[in-house]
Amino acid sequence: MNKRLLFVFYLFIAIAIYIYQDQLLTWFQQTQDSSIYLTMFIGTLFALFPIIPFPIIGGIIGAMYGTFLGGFVTWVASTAASLIMFLFIRFVFQSWGLKVIHRYKRLEMVTAMFERNAFITILVSRLIPFIPSIIVNAYSAVSRVSFLSYAVASSLGKIPAMLLFAVLGHSLVSTNQEVFFVVAIYAIIILMTIYFYSRWKKSIELKNSKQQSRSLPNYQKAK
Repeated sequence: MNKRLLFVFYLFIAIAIYIYQDQLLTWFQQTQDSSIYLTMFIGTLFALFPIIPFPIIGGIIGAMYGTFLGGFVTWVASTAASLIMFLFIRFVFQSWGLKVIHRYKRLEMVTAMFERNAFITILVSRLIPFIPSIIVNAYSAVSRVSFLSYAVASSLGKIPAMLLFAVLGHSLVSTNQEVFFVVAIYAIIILMTIYFYSRWKKSIELKNSKQQSRSLPNYQKAK
């Protein structure tokens, strides 16, 4: 009953935001003179219920507060929303999600691999902007990934994207030339992450193959 009420409450808020999205967006743009914590709260609300794409919200925050403060506010809002979403899905849907995973052997194998390499996989997924955030949140929550691993990897992986959203928004209301600098840094971070991830994955595969080779009987090694 508690899970159903929680789901209905979440659905009710999503519908309300969808109906009043224009008014909420106007109010959001007028909160610059109010507390920055109010901006973080409203940003978290928009990230939790992405009726309006969050890059737009990040751009508005960047235009309001500038590149670095705006990037920090956007990062706090996005990170808070992802943690809340993780806990919500884990509390309400994990038992159902695990049943679905165990029903299909291939999906169960993929989930087992994901859980073994959860930290680096979540980190890389956050750095790649075209991977929907809700997929990372949901899959991590229904698996057995620890909350701490998810929170740290997700928070770190969100930093470049949130900074990029803020600098793009700030560049629209100023002659800010930081946009090219931030985009270049973002691209370098992604390329370096993918490179080191591939190196790390190859080292793990090589280590596993050596362990399997040592565990084989002598007659199989001779073959």
